Amino acid sequence: MADQPRNPGNAVFGFNNAPNDAPSPTPTQTAAPTPAPAPVQPTYYPPPVVAQSRTPVVILTILVILLVAMAGVNYYMIRTLQNNVQQGANQTADQLNVLNHRMDGSDEKYAQLRAQFQVTSERLGMTQQELTRARQLASNIELQQKQAVSQLNQAIAQKASADQVNQLQADANSKFTGVNSDIAGLRKNIGDTNDALNGAKGELSGAIAKTHDELVALAHKTDRDYFEFTLTRGSQQKVGNIQVRLEKTNPKKNNFTADLFFDDKRTVRKDQAVDSPVLFYVQGGSSACELVVNKLDKNTISGYLSTPKGLFPNTPSVLQSRPGGGTS
Repeated sequence: MADQPRNPGNAVFGFNNAPNDAPSPTPTQTAAPTPAPAPVQPTYYPPPVVAQSRTPVVILTILVILLVAMAGVNYYMIRTLQNNVQQGANQTADQLNVLNHRMDGSDEKYAQLRAQFQVTSERLGMTQQELTRARQLASNIELQQKQAVSQLNQAIAQKASADQVNQLQADANSKFTGVNSDIAGLRKNIGDTNDALNGAKGELSGAIAKTHDELVALAHKTDRDYFEFTLTRGSQQKVGNIQVRLEKTNPKKNNFTADLFFDDKRTVRKDQAVDSPVLFYVQGGSSACELVVNKLDKNTISGYLSTPKGLFPNTPSVLQSRPGGGTS
């Protein structure tokens, strides 16, 4: 074989030697022992660092914020509900107060109407009796006239003597005279009844005394007791057996508001006019009581209380309290 060019690099590792040129080992030659490979040292790699997730913290924060927001909303709703309930309770209380005032006013009006009705009924009862009696007398007169005329006609028809006719006429005249006297008495009774009705009407609405002298004169004219008083704003005074307290006055409108205490109850008389009787009914009274204020200024009122005769026997009236005065 021709010689091939040798590569110096291959010569280093013996690659340039032809395989056929290498001498084959003889059986007696022993190959050199191959050195044992060096032990492989293990390489330590640190565990990878795992990044901690922030998701649970964010979720927890959001939950806390939601809980706080819900607590705030609940608190606001509770406060709103409490305010609504309180406002409703206040409105209900105001309505109850208004209803109580209206009921008190209705009781007062009922007492006034009852007093007026009682007095009028008593007077009308007398008038009704007198009218019934007048009708009976009129019927009797008509019957007697018919009888007298019938008798006269009978006497004329029978051609009675003049003496008999005169006697019948005299009897008829005497009967007519008696009937006329009864009619005159009846007219007097009716007139007295009308005077009594007018007096009762004056007691309830018309006869108002504006001075002490007028009150004394009124006490002499009527069958009632009168008690004078003067009240200061906020004070309470016993008038007769009735307690009166002045709440307020209004000189511009010329009216006042007062509380009356009687029969274990309290009644409010609001915005009452001066010189106008305030009527109310007291147990045991035969007719209504009247409270009249005839003088009013910024803080005081003056007037009198009118009651049925003898309703408060242990309290001196305007006549009894006069020097040397007594019951008239």
